[in-house]
Amino acid sequence: MKLATRIALAVGATVPVLVLAAGWLLLLLVAHDLHAEQDAHLRERADVAAVNARQLLRVTAADRPAAVEQARERQLYASGLDVGIRLTGPHGTVSGGPQPDGSVPLPTRARTPVTVEDGARSWRVLSVRVQSSRPGVQGTLWLFSPDTASKDQLALVRRRVVTVALLAAVTSGLMALAVASRAGRPLRRLQQRTSGLDPRVDAARLDHTRTGVIEVDDLARTLQTVLARYDEQAARTTEALTTARSFAAAAAHELRTPLMSMQTNLEILAQHPDLASADQDEVLGDLQAEHARLLGLLVMLRELGRGDLVEAEAFGPVDLTEVIDASAADARRRHPTAEITVPVMPRLIVHAWEPGVRTIIDNLLANALIHGRSRDGRARVELGLRAGGHPPGSTAVLTIDDRGPGILPSQRDAVFHRFERGPDSPGSGLGLTLVAQQTALHTGHVRIQDCPGDRGTRIEVRLPVRDSRQTAIPLPAERDWLITTAERPQGFHKDGS
Repeated sequence: MKLATRIALAVGATVPVLVLAAGWLLLLLVAHDLHAEQDAHLRERADVAAVNARQLLRVTAADRPAAVEQARERQLYASGLDVGIRLTGPHGTVSGGPQPDGSVPLPTRARTPVTVEDGARSWRVLSVRVQSSRPGVQGTLWLFSPDTASKDQLALVRRRVVTVALLAAVTSGLMALAVASRAGRPLRRLQQRTSGLDPRVDAARLDHTRTGVIEVDDLARTLQTVLARYDEQAARTTEALTTARSFAAAAAHELRTPLMSMQTNLEILAQHPDLASADQDEVLGDLQAEHARLLGLLVMLRELGRGDLVEAEAFGPVDLTEVIDASAADARRRHPTAEITVPVMPRLIVHAWEPGVRTIIDNLLANALIHGRSRDGRARVELGLRAGGHPPGSTAVLTIDDRGPGILPSQRDAVFHRFERGPDSPGSGLGLTLVAQQTALHTGHVRIQDCPGDRGTRIEVRLPVRDSRQTAIPLPAERDWLITTAERPQGFHKDGS
């Protein structure tokens, strides 16, 4: 059913109800006004007739001549003018003028006018207690007036109200249909423009010109938002599929070497069961090393995939001090002989993805513990955290210092490339790639410097500090850490200074 038809039916059903309600109220008001005018007349007549009624009761009680009583009765009837009078006293009842039949029961006391029914006719009745000057002589004076607000009159008004209501239903319904049809034109035009849109096969989108109708304009904006979100989700789905394919290709390419090496070692063990104990230990050591590398490579690839697919909703306030302390505690358990120093640091809150920040610190620590050993073979690592940037306090600066041989300036960009590792490195070549990925994801900067002193490397990560009153930084539009090949550099933020 069309909206205009619904509106017409609603108006056509509502208007007669309102007309009937207004007619019923009007009927009550008319009856009340007619009764009020009639009742005022009864009270006025009652004030005059009460005096003559007392005189008649006194004359009757004194047993005066019949002529005197008749004269008093005529005075009483004359004082009533156009209303009926009935006086009930100790010596009987006298009545005159228009009034209901004597068999009609009257209320015992009607100090305010009431309505009584005499067949098809209604009467307004008022009673007054009359007290004569003679002790014990009293009676009741009844005054009657035909009810001008009769049933026939009110029934006529009711019929007219119903007729008007029926006519109003048809008329208002047709008018509402015409008005609603005209008012619904912008909505129909919007429907016609959107009916041909298919975001699955067509890149065309809703082009809406403001109509001035708030509901239509709001609906158009909502449709545009929905289509934009569809495009965004479709792009993210495509990106996710591409990432999955790239993950499979990268995993197959990089896992081939350790798997082939493991196969060769297993064949040696199978073909030479009498291999010397020292040679067996060497082959088993190679197998363990390749297995560890294989497992690490899978973990790193998984983390790269998580970073490529994380959504903005996962970001929130992160206390860097707490994350650094937790990461250092885990590193001490894994490397009990290493010296990991964490000085007192300021409390800095960043708007970040907590697993991503933890990935940065864990991989920087792991890199420093493996490659940053001093000449005596012991790993010494120091973490630092301070506020910096312009304006002051706008950036959290995280530093990792080691006492290793350092990294040549010409090689400092290459260490962030995928699968870039030294010939004697036990790692997967993805640790610093993960650091670069997560730093870019948080719109930060990472750079490699010489460690203060005569030996070692410092890796510095800068992340923006944002409070709850600021809008979150949007994620990078392109995240291609799994999609791009290992040969070309990744798109991370590096501070070249």
